[in-house]
Amino acid sequence: MSMGLGLPQARPSEGGTVCRGCSRWQWHPSWRDGQCAPCSPQAAYLQQAGLRTAVLEKRHVLGGAAVTEEIVPGFKFSRASYLLSLLRPQIYADLELQRHGLRVLPRDPYSFTPLLEDRSPPRSLLLGHDMAQTQQQIAQFSQKDAQAYPKYEAFMRRMVLALDPLLDAPPVDTAALGKGSLLQQLRNLQTLKPLLQAGLALGQQLPLYYEVLTAPISKILDHWFESEPLKATLATDAVIGAMASPHTPGSGYVLLHHVMGELEGRRGAWGYVAGGMGALSQAIAQAATARGAHIFAEKAVCHVLLGRAGEAQGVVLEDGTEVRSKLVLSNASPQITFLELIPQEQLPKDFVQRIRQLDTRSPVTKINVAVDRLPSFLAAPNARDGQPLPHHQCSIHLNCEGTQLLHQAFTEAAHGHPSSRPMIELCIPSVLDPGLAPPGCHVVSLFTQYTPSVLAGGRSWDEQARNAYADTVFDCIEDYAPGFKASVIGRDILTPPDLERIFGLPGGNIFHGGMSLDQLYFARPVPSYSGYRSPVPGLYLCGSGAHPGGGVMGAAGRNAAQVAIKDFRHL
Repeated sequence: MSMGLGLPQARPSEGGTVCRGCSRWQWHPSWRDGQCAPCSPQAAYLQQAGLRTAVLEKRHVLGGAAVTEEIVPGFKFSRASYLLSLLRPQIYADLELQRHGLRVLPRDPYSFTPLLEDRSPPRSLLLGHDMAQTQQQIAQFSQKDAQAYPKYEAFMRRMVLALDPLLDAPPVDTAALGKGSLLQQLRNLQTLKPLLQAGLALGQQLPLYYEVLTAPISKILDHWFESEPLKATLATDAVIGAMASPHTPGSGYVLLHHVMGELEGRRGAWGYVAGGMGALSQAIAQAATARGAHIFAEKAVCHVLLGRAGEAQGVVLEDGTEVRSKLVLSNASPQITFLELIPQEQLPKDFVQRIRQLDTRSPVTKINVAVDRLPSFLAAPNARDGQPLPHHQCSIHLNCEGTQLLHQAFTEAAHGHPSSRPMIELCIPSVLDPGLAPPGCHVVSLFTQYTPSVLAGGRSWDEQARNAYADTVFDCIEDYAPGFKASVIGRDILTPPDLERIFGLPGGNIFHGGMSLDQLYFARPVPSYSGYRSPVPGLYLCGSGAHPGGGVMGAAGRNAAQVAIKDFRHL
């Protein structure tokens, strides 16, 4: 978890406080226990605005879940989050991340779905940015779908462009509407402008886009396409990280969340960070320190310091150190922030109840694997020299022959059983970034689901259960790529409880909470507190549990910093 603190630049006589742990001036705490820590850029923005800022990181490595760790000697893994697309373009520019070492490796093609079929060789579906080639691939399964695909892409792109501005500002403060003087009410109505502009941008097709947000993704895809491999491949982005089936209402928004990213000006593109995801966190940390912020690892926060009026006045570390500050920004989950770090009697009862009721179910088990050679798929065998082929750079989707397979995997987990044929997204970042592994070897990222947080009968994820599930995953990969199991040098298995214990992800949920419509925008994390402020004056939520939600995006940190800076100027 990381936390940031902020105070105006001041001499001791002006009210500054010295941190007993480091003898440096401290201020604005921004903690993180989740998707990305200094990958939440609030520290840089606060420091740039004139607030002396400290970031307090719980772990020994900066970045929350956006970290690079050498789990197997010689192999560097993006241990939790593993792909980049959603990071807001404004943050790239504002923090000059390229100047601070960030280098992104775009993927094209980007998606590969091999099939298990009684034919030699089995077919596969390869999707990339070349529309003509993508249509040729889809035409293997359906000429009709090949013709419809460009129209589908244009339809989704229009929706993304309309909703994209909503990510970069706090949600509309509905509580302020209708309050104050007539002039103030008119000013408050201006906050509705982004919503109105989004509606106008969608125009007469607004009802169709509303359906995308509310319907099961299976219904949306059935409208556009008929071939199951294409529908299942697209559906993975609608359920990834979510305890939801393609048949679950509202799963369409999660798909939208995964196509609204941008890399180097290309919409919907995803890429690997050179050096692993930790290199992104390091670039953001360097941007913050270059502006004067101080960042400290292995500084776990015990609780938030409160004043007599219940306002935040800093934090207390687990070693007893007090860090005084007028602003505290928490990148921890809402549950950790409000249920563990704040005395319950200091919060409204209804607020506490809503935080307790947040849906944090997670289907994800992440497995990091070190291998001594590239997997050779039956549908696309390796070249004789063993060099990477285009599909090796992709997100490789296994057990995705049809949406019904995804639904079956979900159903098993919903009853407390790890999926017997799990959905697997296999990535090999070392294909584009060979420095991650020794020569000839590779790192493999397996993002798998569905696995319940608690097994049937209340059983815990002990070592036997973890290895049994990993063996199931490896058996599935072996069906598609014989010889994979023999190539394995080492593996790191992270079940939902492991993701919670190591990275502070509640229930193992990579988004700090479900991305369902009842937990988005006005209602993230809970209604009436969606604008980053909390019931505790001076305490702000700036992580994935706040608007606009999860992903290595940085939007919540940037938005929260702007709100906190505005409030600070009125102190």
